[in-house]
Amino acid sequence: MKPPDFDYVAPTSIDDAVKALGSDTEAKVLAGGQSLIPLLAFRLAGPSLLVDLARVDGLDHITDEGDRLVIGAMTRQRRAERDPMVANRCPLLVESLRHVGHPQIRSRGTIGGSVAHADPAGELPAVVLALGGRVQVTGPAGDRTIEAEELFQGFLSTAIADDEILTAVELPASGPRTGWSVVEIARRPGDYALCGALCQLEIGDDGAVVDAHLALIGVGDRPMRAHGVEAAVLGGASSTEAAALAPDGLSPGSDVHASSDYRLHLATVTSRRALTQALERAV
Repeated sequence: MKPPDFDYVAPTSIDDAVKALGSDTEAKVLAGGQSLIPLLAFRLAGPSLLVDLARVDGLDHITDEGDRLVIGAMTRQRRAERDPMVANRCPLLVESLRHVGHPQIRSRGTIGGSVAHADPAGELPAVVLALGGRVQVTGPAGDRTIEAEELFQGFLSTAIADDEILTAVELPASGPRTGWSVVEIARRPGDYALCGALCQLEIGDDGAVVDAHLALIGVGDRPMRAHGVEAAVLGGASSTEAAALAPDGLSPGSDVHASSDYRLHLATVTSRRALTQALERAV
């Protein structure tokens, strides 16, 4: 199908982009376009104005700020995936990116665009949630920061206001004895996961887990933080014991790809595998 008619602007500054976005209540931001363009093609979205961020200065960067990485919203996913600093400072992000679609998609898709899209089966929103990251946004009222726990509010829904633009993603940098893992179950490579677990652990000198992060995708209307699993791991539970808690509080829907019960089963399976691999890597 062909997309509906829309106007198009390509501002060169964030201020001009905010003004353009605020000029039309039906305007939408265009970042990499890997999510929005298919929605337009199938007429599942019909904005009257697209505000393209491709020419806005200052949105394409990766900055190491010591305790965290700050990644500009327009940074291409493929660039972050292949960046040695990102691999060293946030290996969970790099491994997660390798599960995003195909290389062609990652070459156009942006970090900020994926996070703002907030697909409940998307890897990048889950990375931000799992690690307790945050996003920087700007709008007519100025700049503000939104913590991950407050960011994702429902299916394709975030706390970013309609007249605000996500400008950067902040992720905590990993410590020296950190292990990580991303485990997904999908029908085919490149497909959205039926369920997936993203895990990062840090161990102390005695080998005990001192920090634990685990998020699940494909089991709700947003990425889900598995706080019960994390607490169990920190309390000394084995991977199998902790993963058994993964389905607690979840109520995934059923569809043509998988039933709710099967997704709950996969939550346990992927959590156990992710915890086991992360512990093996935390040396």
